[in-house]
Amino acid sequence: MLFDPIAVGNLTLKNRIIMPALDLGYCPDGAVTDRLIDFYTERARGGAGLIMVGGAAIEPTGIYRGFLSIHDDELIPGHRLLTSSIKAEGSHIGIQLFHAGRYSFAFTKGKKVVAPSAVPSKLTGHTPQELTVDEIQELISCFADAAGRAQKAGYDMVEVISSAGYLLNQFLSPLTNQRNDGYGGTPEKRMRFGLEVIKAIREKVGPDFTLSVRLGASDYIPGGNTWREMAVFAKELEKLSVNLLNVNGGWHESKVPQIQAEVPRGAYAFLAAKIKSAVNIPVAASNRINDPRIAEKILGDGQADLVSVGRGFMADPQWAVKAQAGKPQTIRKCIGCMTCLDKVFGDESQGNDVICAVNPQCGREDERSIIPASRPRKVLIIGAGPAGLEAARVAALKGHNVLIWEKEDKIGGQWNIASVPPGKGEFSSLIEYYKNILTELKVQIHLNTKADIDSVKAADPDAVLVATGAQPLSPSIPAAGDAKIANAWDVLKGEQVYGPDIVVIGGGAVGCETALYLAEKGTIDANTLKFMMLHQMEDPDTLYDLLTRGSFRVTVVEMKKGVAMDMPKTMRWTVLKHMQTMGIKIFDQTTVKEITPAGVKAENNGKETFINADTVVTAVGSRPERSLYEDLKQELSEVHLLGDAVQPSTLKNAVHSAFELANRL
Repeated sequence: MLFDPIAVGNLTLKNRIIMPALDLGYCPDGAVTDRLIDFYTERARGGAGLIMVGGAAIEPTGIYRGFLSIHDDELIPGHRLLTSSIKAEGSHIGIQLFHAGRYSFAFTKGKKVVAPSAVPSKLTGHTPQELTVDEIQELISCFADAAGRAQKAGYDMVEVISSAGYLLNQFLSPLTNQRNDGYGGTPEKRMRFGLEVIKAIREKVGPDFTLSVRLGASDYIPGGNTWREMAVFAKELEKLSVNLLNVNGGWHESKVPQIQAEVPRGAYAFLAAKIKSAVNIPVAASNRINDPRIAEKILGDGQADLVSVGRGFMADPQWAVKAQAGKPQTIRKCIGCMTCLDKVFGDESQGNDVICAVNPQCGREDERSIIPASRPRKVLIIGAGPAGLEAARVAALKGHNVLIWEKEDKIGGQWNIASVPPGKGEFSSLIEYYKNILTELKVQIHLNTKADIDSVKAADPDAVLVATGAQPLSPSIPAAGDAKIANAWDVLKGEQVYGPDIVVIGGGAVGCETALYLAEKGTIDANTLKFMMLHQMEDPDTLYDLLTRGSFRVTVVEMKKGVAMDMPKTMRWTVLKHMQTMGIKIFDQTTVKEITPAGVKAENNGKETFINADTVVTAVGSRPERSLYEDLKQELSEVHLLGDAVQPSTLKNAVHSAFELANRL
């Protein structure tokens, strides 16, 4: 079904794949840029049936953090360049009209922030000003005028965002709309603003132009709207001739993960199904649909008529082309690492332009094109972690003869253990991608092959890339000889630990995720939970306890203030919540002084404390492993170091630096 055409209003889409609007930060002054055109043109070549751009600001205060705008007629020519480029590649294109309301960061630029009521924003920490009725009418006109500009610029569709906690959501929710006039006080009055926006847009663009609403079908905020209320709103939108409802869920301030790696693929499709049962217009499902097989299942099960693939197209712009060619295994899937979203909401001084950890060319399509080498060379890569694998991919695409030597019996390096902790199983898809794409590129991979100077010389390569990774550090803490001590990396590889009390020394990402891995030992899995619920074997409280209390009592000890501080902010909060849910104790600003057979002696603010432990697990960092590199560079003319062997860092840094190095060969 995925590649069956579908009518949406007066449009006929060539397939049922939508690339939804994503804030990219590529437009510093709100105007369309070459960078934005290059990004979306590449995705149109990749086969998306419909590409939505935006959100686009409808008035000047919405221009910040590089967000796109369509608030002025002077911007139309730039948009026209974008629409013509996308259409030339065979995709339809729409634009999402956006107003952040109380979520706006415009106050950082000295601009006014407005909302239905003066309810402080948990996202920004700022309190907006309450809109007057005249200001509400002005905003409705801004939406309509922006839609008119979009029509003139050649867009096939206009979408209004009513999701993620932005302005329309704020009017709909009793939590953020505390008005007692015609725009608040009852569900009907809270719907009024959104419905008047749609009415005004329809009057502006005429009866035949296609309209969509990006509909948040549940706020996932205590006291907020659920799919039940949103189904009523959906029916009213249909009455006003909306042609498409693109459904997702959750506000930015929700404590329910929405697109992180721990969200099961297609988990939010049920929201689309709930809305679809209430209306007769096409409905699209969203969130964590990164595999075409999941997309086909959602369509085949009747949960939706179309699917939205957002970050999937960021990770692999050829997502739809590969799916249609029957090669889903060669798609580089979004792993939900949150590198992209962390840029959007990160420190503005560091730039808010979106990048992708697994796709170094995302947003840099022009400057990071892969240019074929002037002459093929024999390239030997030592180490098959993410850096080595990415270097191999790029070198092969350039036309080089590429060999990989890996000392272990499988590729992936330390990324294999990165995918072990709870909620990180999605990370393993990156290794599967490299396995499949490198096979297609005819890269020779030799496992169980240890490199040394003699063997490298005998191979006679033109260039050697050393990606030997890192090794875990051992803490310099006095320890009794009979104390049970294990390293976090070994634990994640399956080394047995003994309980019931376990202390993890080190509260960085590795320590926290290892703690979660151990805390879930002995809990029930999803299939068992389903079986027990269907047969009503236990009451809900007992089932929850079986999910969240395992065999071990786990404690994390960290010297510095806070834990998981080296994680992306948009992922860190989910880890902290999970740790709390699993009952993991945290001692930060605490130094371990001694490890004994019974536990650890520690100090916190000058006070000594003892923490019981049957096993102590260390997670105190790693050091680069570059001894082979140091030897080789003395003997060979061209030897390069890459990945964690340079300096232990993030996946993004490893993959991006490997891309750039290999692209220079």
